[in-house]
Amino acid sequence: MLGVYVTIPVACFRKGMAREFLETEAIPPPATCYGFLLSLVGETQRARHVGARVTPTLLNHPVTSVVLRTVWRIKKRPLGSPGNTRPDYQQLLTGTELLVWVNSSGEKNGAPRLEERVRESLDPETRNRIKRFGGLSLGESTHLVDSVALLSEQLTDTLMGRLGNLNKPRTYMLAEKGLLGLPVWVDHVGSAGTVHVVGELVKSDRLEPPPVARMPRILPPAAES
Repeated sequence: MLGVYVTIPVACFRKGMAREFLETEAIPPPATCYGFLLSLVGETQRARHVGARVTPTLLNHPVTSVVLRTVWRIKKRPLGSPGNTRPDYQQLLTGTELLVWVNSSGEKNGAPRLEERVRESLDPETRNRIKRFGGLSLGESTHLVDSVALLSEQLTDTLMGRLGNLNKPRTYMLAEKGLLGLPVWVDHVGSAGTVHVVGELVKSDRLEPPPVARMPRILPPAAES
């Protein structure tokens, strides 16, 4: 199990059914966190680490604001024509601070596993082996991360000392009767192939890994088990 500390100055974890008003989830869905980790290690094949378990822990309460922006719409007309863009309101989160937990015990495609590759990408002695391109974002491609680090005992102590009693860590965990459904696999062409799980945000007095059995598993529709 690895914990990856991430800060994002500006982000939007867009709700899947949001249309005219682009609302954001309070936390990035497991599918979004998985995409971030793939980008971090330089992996372009989305199915390479299917079976990994990934979930976020929110460490603070980001400020929510609303902006008016131009949004692309895919319609039955040439891409780039005036009918494919329109102004829409979008929610943004400012100052998001979180952990992304990853566990590779259930991966299907063998070594090297995602945990190993994430550790290698953040180790000063080995990160020069990573071949990646583009900016590192979590959410939309324009929402670049500010810092990334492996969670260590020292960092854990620093974070807990700063959080205090008001900002208790909140981790997304699977729950049969949970009220928060989030995707573990997104169909970028339509919605038929999107896979959701049901869970809840669980508060904790300590910053520790969640139970593996309650972590969402990254599985496309054909691989569900």
